[in-house]
Amino acid sequence: MFKYYNMNQLVLPIDLEVILQENDIAYHIHHLVESIPDEAFAPFYKETGCPSYHPRMMLKIILCGYTQSVFSGRRIEDLTKDSIRMMWLAQGYEPSYRTINRFRVHPQMQELIRQCFVQFRCQLIEEKLIDEKAVFIDGTKIEANANKFTFVWKKSIEKHHANLIKKSNEVYDRLLEEQVLPAIERENEEELSVEELKEVASSLEKVVDDYSTKIEASEDPVERKRLRSERKTPKQILKQVNDWIARKEKYQNDLEILQNRNSYSKTDHDATFMRMKDDYMKNGQLKAGYNIQIATENQFTLAYDVFPNPTDTKTLTPFLDTIEERYFDLPEYIVADAGYGSEPNYDDIMIKRERTPLIKYGMYEKEQKKKYKDDPFKPSNWIYDEVNDTYICPNQKTLSFKFVSTRKDSSGFVRQFKVYECEDCTGCPIRHLCTKAKESTNRRLRINLKWEQQKAYVQQKLSEPETAEIYHQRKIDVEPVFGFLKAILGFTRFSVRGKFKVKIEMGIALMATNLRKYALRGV
Repeated sequence: MFKYYNMNQLVLPIDLEVILQENDIAYHIHHLVESIPDEAFAPFYKETGCPSYHPRMMLKIILCGYTQSVFSGRRIEDLTKDSIRMMWLAQGYEPSYRTINRFRVHPQMQELIRQCFVQFRCQLIEEKLIDEKAVFIDGTKIEANANKFTFVWKKSIEKHHANLIKKSNEVYDRLLEEQVLPAIERENEEELSVEELKEVASSLEKVVDDYSTKIEASEDPVERKRLRSERKTPKQILKQVNDWIARKEKYQNDLEILQNRNSYSKTDHDATFMRMKDDYMKNGQLKAGYNIQIATENQFTLAYDVFPNPTDTKTLTPFLDTIEERYFDLPEYIVADAGYGSEPNYDDIMIKRERTPLIKYGMYEKEQKKKYKDDPFKPSNWIYDEVNDTYICPNQKTLSFKFVSTRKDSSGFVRQFKVYECEDCTGCPIRHLCTKAKESTNRRLRINLKWEQQKAYVQQKLSEPETAEIYHQRKIDVEPVFGFLKAILGFTRFSVRGKFKVKIEMGIALMATNLRKYALRGV
């Protein structure tokens, strides 16, 4: 016996909502997007032309597509025709892939995504799924939508630019010496600008044209041969100068794109070449990508940002600024791994924001080991005399305070060091174990008091039971989000180019992971 099956019988259409399961993810997408205020959709409204699809509907189908690991506009279009949940969210509309792709990178989409995160966090607080006690921060690198061998390296550009400046100055000085060209007014004596090179080219063109005129006017073969020979040098130099103009404009454009970065991709100027973890060839190949920073609690992403620099250390302060300006007020505890532990970051969190950093510094784990604590050549283990402000080295020599040294790093952060110097290192039998300085100089010790105080504060906080428990929560809170995003959702490469568009797509992908986890919480 078979169940009744007849393809020729007319079946009346029914509401697709009836077919969906009770806890289907489409309901969560619908409720989230409907909670966004109408004001956020106002910029999409057009008074003239053909009526557009409602932005709520467009946002719902894009979010739904990403939750199903569908990141292509064409495949999202296909889902609106054969997926029940997509057909219900679209209410029968079938926008084309061009419409979907245009909406996904719309200038106002970034605000819509921000509203999604704000409303989703309010929902989590209301349902007591997060307690707002701490926020966990971490970063990952995701490959950009850029071709493989399209790298432009800053060091290479600076090297070729310096060679161009040197050669152009030499040629210009030689032309002045030989009185081929008149002197031009220069803004910078060290290098010729593009405009000044164009002046040199214009003068050389006149010289070449004068020779050409004389050659045409002369009927003497010997004279014509001599003039052609004399014209050859300025003609070659003119060709070289025109090449320099094109190259200098290119180098200046490259340096403007690079700014503080060391590389960029020709097919996505905002992407930087980074070392990715998924190095299949195991040869350390660099790939164009972006550094994604997220803030989580209970494995839900509450805020995010996109950065072009590969290291996490310098992303923490701007990321915290983004969180406070666009998402929510920071909780009491800021938790991150040792990659974020630095004096500027501790200074920013403790003094500027008045929060507690639960962030290890780079040497934290090593300093806790018995081998490190028992090493007599580590300055942190030397005897310090507070009264006389001196240190005692392993050879029982005194290091006295000499002066205060100030250093400024590339980002403009200023550090102060107290410099101590040993009274006499001459003939020290353990000198080779203590210092690598020259034999003629005494051992010097630089102490950053502020950094030492910050380290002591962090050590104290990480040793307290309550804060230690919060810190240990970090690995099981923020790391699974990246695992879910890459391994389960399958989002390992961007579909769009440019930081603005990448930021939008990253927000959609992270919100999709939130919705997937939220839908599974009761299963």
